[in-house]
Amino acid sequence: MKNVNKKTLASTLLRPLLLGGLFSLASLSYSQGSEAVISTPITLDRIIAIVDDDVILASEYRERYESVKANFDGTQQALPDDKELQRQILDQLVLESIQLQMAYRAGVRISDEQLNETLGRIAQQNRVTVAQFKTMLEKEGRSYIAVREQIRKDLLIQRVQSGNVSRRIQISDQEIENYLSSEEGRKLTAPEYRFLHALIPLASDAGQAQEIKAQEYAYALTQKVRKGAEFNKVVGDGGPYNINSSDLGWRKLDDLPDFLTESATTLDQGQVADPIRNASGFHIVQLLSKRGDGEIIPQTQARHILLKPSAIRDDKATEAEVKALRQRILNGEDFAELAREFSEDIGSASEGGDLSWTNPGQLVPEFQKAMDSTKIDGVSPAFRSQYGWHILQVLGRRDKDVTEDMRRRIAGNHLHDRKFKDELQIWLQQIRDEAYVDYK
Repeated sequence: MKNVNKKTLASTLLRPLLLGGLFSLASLSYSQGSEAVISTPITLDRIIAIVDDDVILASEYRERYESVKANFDGTQQALPDDKELQRQILDQLVLESIQLQMAYRAGVRISDEQLNETLGRIAQQNRVTVAQFKTMLEKEGRSYIAVREQIRKDLLIQRVQSGNVSRRIQISDQEIENYLSSEEGRKLTAPEYRFLHALIPLASDAGQAQEIKAQEYAYALTQKVRKGAEFNKVVGDGGPYNINSSDLGWRKLDDLPDFLTESATTLDQGQVADPIRNASGFHIVQLLSKRGDGEIIPQTQARHILLKPSAIRDDKATEAEVKALRQRILNGEDFAELAREFSEDIGSASEGGDLSWTNPGQLVPEFQKAMDSTKIDGVSPAFRSQYGWHILQVLGRRDKDVTEDMRRRIAGNHLHDRKFKDELQIWLQQIRDEAYVDYK
């Protein structure tokens, strides 16, 4: 759970916890006549705060308190004094309760499938399987079920925050232009390169004969890769040399070693440079991929007609009607006019079914498959997607350099994230002020 800056929270002080209400059950003892006799109540839990239609229990507070303290163990960070820590934890629980109630009222749900995917990513980040992650938690004395449900709550809160805060944020074209012109913007949107690298080492006192031998070997390996052999397999058999090889990962030009900067700007994707000599030996490098520099993607322009099955028109009848419309187009009627009259895709019907230019993967798989297999000006057979029955017509194809679009998107996302942090604190303060909170 993300920590909320204490300065953004209401300044309500923590009330004594022992004044809370009681959840209790009377213990029952049985006489010889088997008649129940009420004995001393057993306290099961205690309400420490009422938040709108929800309550916060002492057990929830204790669990969070212990979790926070445990997370600080072994770190260099110092905990606030105990009274301040109690206040922050209680304020955090109040804010979580408010946001979870907002999620439930709005019908936001996190499915088990979504939760399992998130748990899988968390496990992967820790370089373990989900089963191993569960075992790790149990060894720490933590309940896997409790952690799983807390993650579900975290995801709900993230959804609520994203939906409510993002709509408060506006990024103008001028803001994007100004940011791209700044030093920070240029660095953030600079191209990135991914190299495979291998070094044939040479001692600093190596003679001319040794150098020539190493250079010839480096060229031989380079030629093998150029002919299609896999880089790692070629350099893996170092022969007489102890070759060090690695994937350098994604790096910007300024982060690359000096001997690679020229290769980054002159090689095309997949190409191998001539062996590069420096003080360490001969370097063999292949530009595996690059992004943010000449990003060319294929685009398709298409239009479609969509009909949706309904209570008065079942799936079979809908399919038949779409096929009838396709035949009318093949007989010479105008696709756009029929789309305006019959298509049930609200977003495109008024435009004659035009979807403009789309990128690979932008549309659902069934649509992408039909679009890829249809010739320009051709009309696809009727096909089914999750939305209903379609026919489409491909109007054109092109390769487009989207480098500038990508730079603007990166800049826009960065500005949005920066504004989101500030707007989130304002929004949290607002919903806290508007909520009914009664500390017990």
